[in-house]
Amino acid sequence: MRILGAILAGGRSTRFGSDKSQALLGEKTLTEHARSSLADHVVETVVIGPGGVEDAPRAGLGPLGGLAGALRYASSRGFDAVLLTACDIPSIPVELKLSLIADAPAYLEMAPVVGCWPCRLSGELELFLGGEDRSVRAWARHCRATAVASAAILNINYRHELASAQRTTSVS
Repeated sequence: MRILGAILAGGRSTRFGSDKSQALLGEKTLTEHARSSLADHVVETVVIGPGGVEDAPRAGLGPLGGLAGALRYASSRGFDAVLLTACDIPSIPVELKLSLIADAPAYLEMAPVVGCWPCRLSGELELFLGGEDRSVRAWARHCRATAVASAAILNINYRHELASAQRTTSVS
């Protein structure tokens, strides 16, 4: 199975106060950490959206808009699925990525933006984006995705979380 890794990095970062995709954790940006986390034997290629996905949908659709663009991009290049994460999640254990892929469509229960979505769902997601509830959880319910449980993973939404991670985390 060919898997495209996709990192969402196009949000407004309102809770963080500035572009968190470029915030440093150690000597690397959060986006570089997320890329390193995906760029292993699990995925073939990693793109960063919306800029890295030429086919990104209109603004304001949130994470599902990013997923729709990534699925469209992956489908047009012969991939079977998209393993999605966000720039503010600097590391995902390999075993968790493998669980998401094995259970696809699947998402991480504690951080639903992390998931594995088969490209065959691309058209269905495009239609779903026309509805009122465009949350990842609503989409997951709609397509009967598996909620994968896991131990806590680092998700940096606020500056104090980044400061705490600087002190306590050894993210590579």
